[in-house]
Amino acid sequence: MAYTGTIVTEPEIALMAGENVDTTGDTEANHNLLAAMAESYLSVKLRFNVVDNYAAIDADFKKILAEWAARFAAMSLIAYNMVGFTSRIEGEDMINIHLHRMRQIEIVLDQKAVTFITP
Repeated sequence: MAYTGTIVTEPEIALMAGENVDTTGDTEANHNLLAAMAESYLSVKLRFNVVDNYAAIDADFKKILAEWAARFAAMSLIAYNMVGFTSRIEGEDMINIHLHRMRQIEIVLDQKAVTFITP
């Protein structure tokens, strides 16, 4: 199986998930699923298919979309099994950091949703 995500790469997901993420859930199959879920969410939120029209998206917005998707995937992988973290609180803190940043990104997307396509 090959990685199929469009707006986020596996290294971006790995970076956001951190070094203590449980390897039983950190698989290519789960990366594909989580990337697809993130892409679908963002497409619906923006009312614009971010996968089919990826080439038309402005480079700065591509980075923001990738960050949101990587944080979403990382948060899901962390929550899958927190056994690798020094404590459950450490894992929950990481999730809360991702949630906060994702909310901030969504505020930006809500304000700029109409202007993210390259002219």
